[in-house]
Amino acid sequence: MNANHLKPLRLWPGIVIVILQWILRFVIPAIFPDALILGIISGVLLGLGVIIWWAFFSRAPMFERWTAILLMVIAIIATRQILDKSIATAMMGMMFYFYSIPVLSIAFVVWAVSSRKLGQNLRRISMLGTILIASGFWTLMRTNGMDGQSHQYFAWRWARTSEELLISNQGNKLISSTTETTAMADEAQWPGFRGLHRDGIIHGPKIKTDWAKSPPVEIWRRAVGPGCGSFAVQGSFLYTQEQRGEYELVTCYNLLTGELLWNHGDSTRFWDSHAGAGPRSTPCLSMGRVITLGATGLLNVLDAANGKVVWSRNAEKDNHIKLPGWGYAGSPLVVDSLVIIAISGRIAAYNILSGNKIWSGSDTGECYSSPHLLNLGGTEQIVFMSDEGTSSFSIRDGKVLWKIPLKGSPIVQPAVINENELLVNAGVYTKELRHFVINKVDSGWTTKELWASTKLRPDFNDLIVHKGNVYGFEGASLACIDLAKGERKWRGARYGGQILLLADQDLLIVLSEKGELALVKATPEKFEELARIPAIKGKTWNHPVLVGNVLVVRNSEEMAAFRLARD
Repeated sequence: MNANHLKPLRLWPGIVIVILQWILRFVIPAIFPDALILGIISGVLLGLGVIIWWAFFSRAPMFERWTAILLMVIAIIATRQILDKSIATAMMGMMFYFYSIPVLSIAFVVWAVSSRKLGQNLRRISMLGTILIASGFWTLMRTNGMDGQSHQYFAWRWARTSEELLISNQGNKLISSTTETTAMADEAQWPGFRGLHRDGIIHGPKIKTDWAKSPPVEIWRRAVGPGCGSFAVQGSFLYTQEQRGEYELVTCYNLLTGELLWNHGDSTRFWDSHAGAGPRSTPCLSMGRVITLGATGLLNVLDAANGKVVWSRNAEKDNHIKLPGWGYAGSPLVVDSLVIIAISGRIAAYNILSGNKIWSGSDTGECYSSPHLLNLGGTEQIVFMSDEGTSSFSIRDGKVLWKIPLKGSPIVQPAVINENELLVNAGVYTKELRHFVINKVDSGWTTKELWASTKLRPDFNDLIVHKGNVYGFEGASLACIDLAKGERKWRGARYGGQILLLADQDLLIVLSEKGELALVKATPEKFEELARIPAIKGKTWNHPVLVGNVLVVRNSEEMAAFRLARD
């Protein structure tokens, strides 16, 4: 026997590598979430380090060295073929490698340490079992999506989803009923995505902020099908979109009781491994109609009283657009008699009465933002964030008025400062917030950048401008910067989620990614949280809605309404 085989295994390099790997991959990102990308890269590279140690520095018998490495490669390739779709496609198809390599690395090093005194045959059999189990157990798992920092929600592959539990309890039958139109206000109090002006700003109501003495009172709570959108409200009618099995639904509930009044279903379903199943956009209300855009591109205009179809179009086919990876997420906008939608990176306008397409813009690439009505330079126009930057379109004919070239797949909405200035997010990859001046001149339009700031970088969360400051998210942390130079005033708690502003009270209502409700002062001096309570369970990406003193929240599992005490 070769004398080298009699030497004890050199284990300490493998132990050191795995300890460092798990600290960088899991411990540090848990403490410093912004270090997740570094952790993922470190996990893969140090997995390679384990291979190098075992092959060249472990003193293991030559057969065991190369057999182990070959078995690891075969096990990963074979497991990849039978994974649940949610894991196989997550993180652009790379999630399995990002998670399985650290697990396989630590399992293998533990085997090497614990089996060093075993006989040769038993050691090799246990090596085979360790590699197969460490890789193969991923076939028993699925992911229910990720949060805003790319952390996964794991579940057993066979466990029923919240959608399956909802269908088993309530079914997915289509319901048609005529509601009392007397309960519908003349104008929608919350006509669509982020409220009246799509800015999340509310004027008028003031609420009590001492929730220890005057907590929000739960009015009702019920399960809801998956979907990333929010609500529209008119009178006592609450509209949203959700998925139930084969049907993508537009649903109408009673705002004060949570009772389902009617639903409209289309036999279509969209799913991706990050956000899950269901529609992504928020309904819009106008002229007694509810207008919705589904995740696969179905544009519906329904009677708001009973859900009957006024007209329906396949906007994807109309506009020759390919379904983007996360589905169609833009929420419809009504301006005068036009229904304006973003079908991925293309803006299109339809007549609200006839459904005829009036105009459409050019395809600007994959995009998930919504058309935004703004008045700049005394001219009403549609501003749209897309993969090619920020563009303005004429409402009448869709012609481009001005354009700011930006690369970075922006998702959040632009924020208007005044009639000549706005803030735009440069995108999830560029990670800058930019301040522009837009001027109308005799020859057309001019754009000028005043500053770019990395002190507030909203990836997926919309921001709010208030009294010379900007409130939004720096990663998952709520933050405030000034409008003068884009300098940070404070950085607060890690909520994720979305925000509303009670402008007359200088108060932010935060709906966190974990489903918590919080009150935070909208003042630049310091971060000050006034109250926080759990509201709904599960990952929450949906915008909250406040009508009067009734706050409605939802996610892909449940929704609830709370009555806030008036001040």
